[in-house]
Amino acid sequence: MTVDYVHGYSEQETRRLGDQADILAALLHQGTAYPAGSRVLEAGCGVGAQTVHLVTGSPGAHITAVDVDGDSLERARARVAAHCPGAAVEWHRADLFDLPFPDASFDHLFVCFVLEHLWDPERALRDLRRLLRPGGSITVVEGDHGSALLHPDGARARAVIDCQVRLQAAAGGDALIGRRLQPLLTGAGYGDVVVRPRTVYADRTRPELVEGFTRNTFIALFEGVRDDALALGLTTPDDWDRGIAELRRIADDDGTLHYTFFKAVAVNPPCGAPR
Repeated sequence: MTVDYVHGYSEQETRRLGDQADILAALLHQGTAYPAGSRVLEAGCGVGAQTVHLVTGSPGAHITAVDVDGDSLERARARVAAHCPGAAVEWHRADLFDLPFPDASFDHLFVCFVLEHLWDPERALRDLRRLLRPGGSITVVEGDHGSALLHPDGARARAVIDCQVRLQAAAGGDALIGRRLQPLLTGAGYGDVVVRPRTVYADRTRPELVEGFTRNTFIALFEGVRDDALALGLTTPDDWDRGIAELRRIADDDGTLHYTFFKAVAVNPPCGAPR
């Protein structure tokens, strides 16, 4: 199965993913560190934006990174080589619904910003559980566009966000998936599921977040899907441009943005153990 990545594979998107990973590293990776010698699978590594932080946070772990797109894997190799010279990451091009590893191959799984793009995320989680040893852990991180609080708020800006949500749904994904992590993991057979919000708040007193998150991550995400939204007839050029202009106001000196990511940790129960 080929994942229809709604944001595309442009250099601009690669930069956006890198900016997002770097500005949110402390927020999203806090509490995630794997012991030396442990076997870790990053499922859906993309361009390696998160892989760099996995390697940095768990330098002694054996990390295997998998993605379905060959060009993204090459960018991931280059990114990790540049940021973490000498890091021993094993790279595989493979479909998440058909991964070429034996049962119980890994001690830990890491899945970040992947489930939102999948037509059947619960099935993907079940397939991944086969690869996880009994008692091993999975960490899942996802966003939820419905959590965005904007100031100034406006109907046109909201319409742009809604266009992206609808566009992702048309591609088989779910841009609101963060709120679903607990039932998805439980339905896939994991136990001890704990989901916690990781919130980002940016205003003029936090200029690094305004630049790195509000402009280069959040607004850039919507700017990058204009052509696809127009092609599907979800909006008009005038409405889109007005909406983007309204959205950009949240990065001005009197603007603010609050957004919630969701981070879940769960365990593959030993056979016969209660979930």
